[in-house]
Amino acid sequence: MKIVDLLKVESIDLKAQPKDKAAALEHLITLMESGGNLLDKDEYRACVLRREEEGSTGIGEGIAIPHAKTSAVKAPGLAAMLVKDGVDFDSLDGEPAKLFFLIAAPDTKDNVHLDVLSHLSMLLMNDNFRSELLNAGSAKDFLAVIDKYENEKFEDEEEEAPAAEPAKQRKVLAVTACPTGIAHTYMAAEALQEMAGKMGVAMKVETNGSGGVKNKLTAAEIEEAEGIIVAADKNVPVERFAGKPVIFVKVADGINKPKELIEEILSGNVSAYAGKGGSEATSDVADAEESLGRQIYKHLMNGVSHMLPFVIGGGILIALAFMFDMEFAGTAKFGSGTPLAAFFKNIGGLAFSMMMPILAGYIAMSIGERPALMLGIVGGFLAASGGSGFFGALFAGFIGGYLILVLRKVFSVLPDSLEGLKPILLYPVIGLLLMGILMTYVINPPTAAFNQWLAGALASMSTTSKVLMGFVLGAMMSIDFGGPLNKAAYVFGTASLAAADGSAVSSEIMAAVMIGGMVPPLAIALCTMLFKSKFTSKERQSGVTNFIMGLSFITEGAIPFAASDPLRVIPTCALGSGVAGALSMAFGCSVPAPHGGVFVFGVVQNWPMYFAALAAGSVLAAVLMGFVKKNVNE
Repeated sequence: MKIVDLLKVESIDLKAQPKDKAAALEHLITLMESGGNLLDKDEYRACVLRREEEGSTGIGEGIAIPHAKTSAVKAPGLAAMLVKDGVDFDSLDGEPAKLFFLIAAPDTKDNVHLDVLSHLSMLLMNDNFRSELLNAGSAKDFLAVIDKYENEKFEDEEEEAPAAEPAKQRKVLAVTACPTGIAHTYMAAEALQEMAGKMGVAMKVETNGSGGVKNKLTAAEIEEAEGIIVAADKNVPVERFAGKPVIFVKVADGINKPKELIEEILSGNVSAYAGKGGSEATSDVADAEESLGRQIYKHLMNGVSHMLPFVIGGGILIALAFMFDMEFAGTAKFGSGTPLAAFFKNIGGLAFSMMMPILAGYIAMSIGERPALMLGIVGGFLAASGGSGFFGALFAGFIGGYLILVLRKVFSVLPDSLEGLKPILLYPVIGLLLMGILMTYVINPPTAAFNQWLAGALASMSTTSKVLMGFVLGAMMSIDFGGPLNKAAYVFGTASLAAADGSAVSSEIMAAVMIGGMVPPLAIALCTMLFKSKFTSKERQSGVTNFIMGLSFITEGAIPFAASDPLRVIPTCALGSGVAGALSMAFGCSVPAPHGGVFVFGVVQNWPMYFAALAAGSVLAAVLMGFVKKNVNE
């Protein structure tokens, strides 16, 4: 397959005149559609725009290569556009973009087209190639230029045997990677190799693209090299470079500053990489140069991202359990009355039980690398079993990570002959002992005592205003999203329901509890739709899931959002849940079922007003959250 096989005449416009970046992208997407490459134009457009939010694909030198890999693409393809006068595209060099290539890649395992796209990326580094494309008189001439240069460069490379390297030629290695692995990865590789050739330096570049790792660096090559340039915007394996001079930069620097990077490596002033970044490290600014808040946020998000599948998978299965168990609605068996429902609920419940250990484990791993994973997981289990819940798991994650850092310092005085004992004996045994002591005697006791006090205070409110009680119960369901406060309110509701044999008052308490637990996921889902700039692309994609979890009375769907921004998400959700609980009490709504969400609305007394209370609390929380949250920069 060649470049011209992916680019059709009907997908080329040599006289385009877009007014701005948005118009340029829209025109390119229309050209792509004309070539018959898309299954869903709207979804493809959304993916292209999300990629632009991550960083402009205007790479400089008048070139822009927007792209997306998605199931909305039927077949791999290209669209091309020339803008003679240029258009502002937020390019890396600040100059207008004139030459555009839009890439459409299907989300399949067959990545043969990626080789072709990498060829295009490399050719675009050639000044003559760009000049001839800009001066092409027709679409056929445009394709002829591409075909000529592709044949000259890549067929000649296949036919010619590589020339023997001079005995004393200096050697430098590089690794390139971008988030999507389609264009920038290969352009950085080409720029570095081309510059190395001009400077008389032997260069091998490993590319980490969507098609996998190519030109993988061997141990012998790493040993012989003077240094390594890691131009990457995502995690790549770097522990293998321990002891060698390494430069970590963005992939854009590999494209725009190849000479400076190679000269820096050859200068001998680059310090040796210590090899303490684990099996994976990022090319972001080193932790030491980041603020404490930024470091904490990164560690927290590592835990949340790994926990999210457990929340979503478990929540959906539990929702299905209620859906398939309607005959037991309003009974204690609801959700597990039939074998099928019990199966779904058991599997979903198991996934939920893993949330806290996974959260703590991967927070710890982000801080202390692999040795900290076990400490965090065990700490998360101790938090769950000891009453600390969600907040205890957060403490366990950070404690586990920093314990490993402390132990590394302590054991750094040991002889090198004992280095192998540290990860398999010293870290796990001593770390586990310290984690157990801290969680059992420092973290869990005060949290458990607080929970007991809270439960007593809640029980004493039974004679106070029903509306105030509804507000408090609703708000408590939204404080820690399935944690001890949430569980205390839920247990109070179910205990009241059982003790009063389903009386009106007890059913009203249960209604306030349930509606308070439904609001947070619903509010977050609404907020992701109404205030898209406040959330990352991954968070926005989970909006539908939170609708399902909220309607199913699965409050835990809000946990990832609360963990990433607790000071804004928790108070707004708590206020919305409190208002919903208070309105439920004021309207005299009652529900005799201890669980089920929307699936038990059929047994809710005064269900229209119950729905109105749910909507009011969810909208209030969503709007408040949208106003207080800050715009995200992915």
